[in-house]
Amino acid sequence: MRSTLLIAFIALLVFAGASALRADDGVVNQVKEWTFTSSTSYADPFNELDVDMLVTTPAGAEQRVPAFWCGGQTWRVRYASPQAGVYRWRLACSDAANQDLTGVSGTFDLKPYAGDNPLWLHGPVQVAADKRHLAYADGTPFFWLGDTWWTGLGHRLHWPDEFQRLAADRKQKGFTVIQIVAGLYPDMHPFDPRGANEAGFPWEKDYTRINPAYWDAVDRRLFHLVEQGFTPCIVGAWGYFLPWLGVDRMKKHWRQLIARYGALPVVWCAAGEANLPWYLAKGFPYDDRAQVTGWTEVMRAIRATDPWHRPLTIHPTGIGRLSARHATDDVGTLDFDMLQTPHGQREAVEPTMRTVQESYADTPVMPVINGEASYEMLGDTIPARWTRQMFWVCMLQGAAGHTYGANGIWQLNRRGDPHGGSPHHPPGSTGYGVIPWDDAMNLPGSTQVGLGKALFLRYPWQSFSPHIEWVAWAGDVANPQIVGLCASGSDVVRFVYVPEKRAVTLTHLDAGAAWHASVFDPVSGRITALGTLTVAADGTCTVPAPAQDDADDWVVVVER
Repeated sequence: MRSTLLIAFIALLVFAGASALRADDGVVNQVKEWTFTSSTSYADPFNELDVDMLVTTPAGAEQRVPAFWCGGQTWRVRYASPQAGVYRWRLACSDAANQDLTGVSGTFDLKPYAGDNPLWLHGPVQVAADKRHLAYADGTPFFWLGDTWWTGLGHRLHWPDEFQRLAADRKQKGFTVIQIVAGLYPDMHPFDPRGANEAGFPWEKDYTRINPAYWDAVDRRLFHLVEQGFTPCIVGAWGYFLPWLGVDRMKKHWRQLIARYGALPVVWCAAGEANLPWYLAKGFPYDDRAQVTGWTEVMRAIRATDPWHRPLTIHPTGIGRLSARHATDDVGTLDFDMLQTPHGQREAVEPTMRTVQESYADTPVMPVINGEASYEMLGDTIPARWTRQMFWVCMLQGAAGHTYGANGIWQLNRRGDPHGGSPHHPPGSTGYGVIPWDDAMNLPGSTQVGLGKALFLRYPWQSFSPHIEWVAWAGDVANPQIVGLCASGSDVVRFVYVPEKRAVTLTHLDAGAAWHASVFDPVSGRITALGTLTVAADGTCTVPAPAQDDADDWVVVVER
């Protein structure tokens, strides 16, 4: 009996030791977190102290990972890495005399991931080797299909039921990115009640320090998006907040964002409409270059602070050049070019095509994403046709993906309680429209861009390049309003987008090869085979408009 008890006691010790060891382990690409509490009290810990964890990777490289203040005298560190193996860490603190936050050290072991979440299986999104596309860390191509939830971290999209419901809908439709603002919102006065979540505002009203409880509530939302396979595109603030906080305070804001969320598989957008001043500024709207200079300094600080080097961009306003390159003084701060092209219908197509063409052709080469274009039902007027057309003309002009937007979702209209006007709108204005978010969720455009993405994924889309010369209108089409005809592809497959129900002539085909064609309906997703094309000796072939009437526009897929 005594022997049996001794064996059981030894087994318990072994189990306890194994459990302690497992507590120091983690999984590659997933977040590992530590909590540290200072026995020394500080009157203003957020502003008095900076804490970092110096992490040494299995390969011997050292990363300086910022900690975030989480209230009281407590800090947390979050870390993730795609590399399995044993890591060493030690704490460093701006108050070197603090023995709780300086010199404390340890080790941990990251194990391989076994599961199907693409962000943990393939690793976080980064710029692909060709500088034209995005890819997961292991090189697997990443198709950016974004949705715009600018104010989605606030209380107007209730957590957890409504937030999770919208996320489930977007996941089912094939979205991969959620563009979302980190609390400092557009289209409202600072500290407007619409900008709070269930724990209050992100900052105290004098911008002295953050409100940790607000960010704890944000954690739940962003972690849920990642668990569902979305890459959050975190927009640090709307551009006009920079003069209010000042550059140094905005750097502090971004240090907290990097510390809290940099270990997640995110991408960064330094600011929304970075070159647009406050709505009530004299001369609004205008292109505020001083604000751009300030944001450029903040972007350099993001680069210097982020140990993971998550992809970084900035969102421009529709003034001047409609590109992130115009919203920074230093194009070297950009990993990819984010565009904002006009909201509108037919009149918005030509400037959108031109902007994507210019950005694709510019140097240095970088992926191009249209991050805001023709929101469906903006002003309760823009139908899905034009939102859908923006997807196709951007993708076939060389974009690495596309962001959809629905009025009612970006600003979170609620049933019977619309967002209302922006500060520059007249009193009583309904703003950009009143459609509630849960109706906007079911607008047809969100399904249609998902169908378009699914078609691209059937082919090696990441090898496509734009070739507008591959297609022309058949016959004499002298109508300057008809814009949007474009083509893209490779040596073996071509996509041709036709914005009207008219015949087109395909050109530059190899007359000695067998070319098979099909028509894709961008509304229903239906594919109709046309069979083998008859190609003339000059490499041309005319394709008549399809008979189906689901859509006015259509896509020809031609395969060698």
